[in-house]
Amino acid sequence: MGSPGAVRKRQPSLAQLRAFSAVAEHLHFRDAAAAIGMSQPALSGAVSALEETLGVTLVERTTRKVLLSPAGERLAVRAKAVLAEVGALLEEAEAVRAPFTGALRLGVIPTVAPYLLPTVLRLVRERYPHLDLQVHEEQTASLLDGLTGGRLDLLLLAVPLGMPGVSELPLFDEDFVLVTPLDHRLGGGRGIPREALRVLHLLLLDEGHCLRDQALDICREVGREDVDVSTTAAGLSTLVQLVAGGLGCTLLPRTALTVETRRSTQLRTADFAEPAPTRRIALAMRTGAARAGEYEELAAALREALRPLPVRVLEDGAPPPVTRSADPPGASGATAAAG
Repeated sequence: MGSPGAVRKRQPSLAQLRAFSAVAEHLHFRDAAAAIGMSQPALSGAVSALEETLGVTLVERTTRKVLLSPAGERLAVRAKAVLAEVGALLEEAEAVRAPFTGALRLGVIPTVAPYLLPTVLRLVRERYPHLDLQVHEEQTASLLDGLTGGRLDLLLLAVPLGMPGVSELPLFDEDFVLVTPLDHRLGGGRGIPREALRVLHLLLLDEGHCLRDQALDICREVGREDVDVSTTAAGLSTLVQLVAGGLGCTLLPRTALTVETRRSTQLRTADFAEPAPTRRIALAMRTGAARAGEYEELAAALREALRPLPVRVLEDGAPPPVTRSADPPGASGATAAAG
């Protein structure tokens, strides 16, 4: 213990830590301020106040960019951990007050959001009217960073993830369907072999989309490695229009089929022979989350609400998707690769 006459040091505020953490993440004052809803002068002042409180220089300001000082690099990790713990404290207090109230920040991948959100939003509106559902559509890697960093509470995405500290609540499996131009020889086919993918000109999404990784996994499983990626798309709507224009074929999850193929009369579909390539969709949460009971109840309600869709609904504790024995640890086979 210090001497009785020792002066107690000032402690940083959460606002100061939040401002510094945002700057450390974005390395840009304007972007950092926008990310946390603070004016740029207020954010700059908060970082300066934190530097004064701690007695160290955290950032090096230049005319073009912001750099972290060596002390800033070290303390940014601490600041992020403190903010995550405060978030967990608030989350637990909220869960204790009343289930299914307050904010729930749900992250969804782009190849799921347009097709499942109508069901999700209707369920929440009807069954949990006091829940403030906030939706964030992002790619898998960004969603996982948001979940583990405390920015997001729950994810709706393709699994398996194989990520420590993240628990999966399986919802359903769905088949992939081949989408072809109108005059393609496989268009309208039923029970086509997956081996047909060895020779098809297959169009893919951009890097970062888990659906791209799933399609590549399916191709590798049938012995194909040389998929042409000279033409790609940022979303399924563009991908389908490229097919309609005769540039190639693609794979769509069955939940996306009706929405995407009705946009053009120049498309046909073909079903694969059993066992068809599939993907698994699940909710994902931080292991040991304070609201785990709520998330499990929400998953059970979602399974029932999703039964009218063209999917195979799973029960909690369903076995993981089957992967090839030749795959390296953490790699997925044709049944669903999370990217």
